[in-house]
Amino acid sequence: MSTLYILLACFLLLNICAGLARIMIGPTNVDRMLAIQLLCTCGIGTLLLLSKAFSSIELLDIACVFALLATLAILTFIRRAWQEEPELRKSDDPL
Repeated sequence: MSTLYILLACFLLLNICAGLARIMIGPTNVDRMLAIQLLCTCGIGTLLLLSKAFSSIELLDIACVFALLATLAILTFIRRAWQEEPELRKSDDPL
């Protein structure tokens, strides 16, 4: 059963490679942020699978920390994006 977990973890690592390519190619910051969230999600999934495969509680704790950091990253991005948006509306607003 641990072989299945390791194979699934390898599949998620391939998804991380695809996400890295998207970060380099992404035309907008939103595309890059979504790719970063993909990296975080796949990284957390990989850690959880490896934690189960190797019966390691430490990897489970690290996955929980990464989940919290990913949440903070997306909240920070949203907050910064909304601060820049009203400036754009003022310049484009015909009123």
